[in-house]
Amino acid sequence: MAIPIVNSIISWFLKKRIHQIDLFVKYPIDVQEELFHQLIFTSKSTEIGKQFDFETIKNYQTFTERIPIQKYESFEPFIERARKGEQNLFWNTNIKWFAKSSGTTNAKSKFIPVSDEAIEDCHMKAGKDMLCLYINNNPNTQLFTGKGLRLGGSSAVYEDKNSYFGDLSAIIIENMPFWADLSSAPKQETALMSEWETKMEAIINETINENITSLIGVPSWMLVLLNRVLEKTGKDTILEVWPNLEVYFHGGVNFNPYREQFEKLIPKKDFKYYETYNASEGFFAIQDQNGSKELLLMLDYGIFYEFIPMDSYEGEKSTAIQLSDVELDTNYALVITTNGGLWRYLIGDTIKFTSLKPYRIKITGRTKHFINVFGEELIIENVEEALKKACKKTKATIIDFTVAPIFMKGKSNGGHEWMIEFSKVPKNIDYFTELLDNALKSINSDYEAKRYNNMTLGMPKVHQARKDLFYDWLKMKGKLGGQHKIPRLSNKRDFMEELLQL
Repeated sequence: MAIPIVNSIISWFLKKRIHQIDLFVKYPIDVQEELFHQLIFTSKSTEIGKQFDFETIKNYQTFTERIPIQKYESFEPFIERARKGEQNLFWNTNIKWFAKSSGTTNAKSKFIPVSDEAIEDCHMKAGKDMLCLYINNNPNTQLFTGKGLRLGGSSAVYEDKNSYFGDLSAIIIENMPFWADLSSAPKQETALMSEWETKMEAIINETINENITSLIGVPSWMLVLLNRVLEKTGKDTILEVWPNLEVYFHGGVNFNPYREQFEKLIPKKDFKYYETYNASEGFFAIQDQNGSKELLLMLDYGIFYEFIPMDSYEGEKSTAIQLSDVELDTNYALVITTNGGLWRYLIGDTIKFTSLKPYRIKITGRTKHFINVFGEELIIENVEEALKKACKKTKATIIDFTVAPIFMKGKSNGGHEWMIEFSKVPKNIDYFTELLDNALKSINSDYEAKRYNNMTLGMPKVHQARKDLFYDWLKMKGKLGGQHKIPRLSNKRDFMEELLQL
């Protein structure tokens, strides 16, 4: 009887948060405005607070006039000073944690400051909210009769003179409350192992005989783990290994290309998939309804949001708007001010609002991840939708992909070159390419115009990647595991050339 009672107690404790979530759903603008004033007031005595005279900032307009929008590069001098031990620079409490993030657009590592407030009031709170929303929607859940298998980053936390750095997931694990560690697998020492392939083996050995009821991690890496579990156990489906598995909490990459493969591995009609949207810089949104593809923007995590319409995007010179001014189905670049000391920080993600009451979003891509060499303005959302259509018609499934431009040479026109690793290859790759091209034309009028009579863009060139090509590339770059992702779209050919050589 002890386990069902524990399940009921934890569920009751987590569901208490629903009333606070209801509050920001009902009064979103008030909650954001109060948070805005709180962040300004808290940081007025910091170096950045004095530089921009936070003391006299009383409204949003003054805030935007005083403080420029900034990317990591312009904020980096402050971060480097903080890593050497200087405090009270951009946040009023001591910062000793830095989340190391290489991102997908730049080989150079970023070190994102993570304050105690960001850990407690953003990342930890979000972890509890993810469970809270799931439990609220599924009152008969048996989630806490077993354990959640978490597949985090591949690095331990490293000490660097006056501070510590590592994957955000490693920092979170280091700061986890005891009860969260008890309900998770693998154990902390395994989760923090730095060598990815050894860690993967250790996780499998430690969890195959556990009662795993939930999975948490990035889809591309979770698939690798689950397939290895089946290899190790000789079973046909994951439910034969973990019969009480009921939900997969995922984020980091678009789930659509992976959904069919998960459904084959976990053939359970009422199995739930819950998406989250988080980064080293903060935790932003959580799916709040069963079977939904929308994410509820979480407004009380110490993050003040601004948005730049992508049709007028000029990087740090852009003009942003606040939450009260957003519109449906407009592509926005996300700008955040956080309780980790980031001020008007452009994180590089783009989103669209699918609902304004409450504020729900979907992730559409990255500000840098697009192809616009020929004026085709191709974004990730277009590409993933077209792939989905081509796969559906040819019954193909994919593991990973990337797209690069083919530049014009002499009289030859330009084009797009695709590298796709299939888990189920289409019978006819030329027919697949034709379907992909037609889908892109139907989705993106700029692409269609450039493809007219092959005048600017020729037919796409699709390569069928050998098995594990992308995995081997990540391994070569020292980027196995965790939040490391394949760059989907690029205006350059560097990545494609490396893949072609491999």
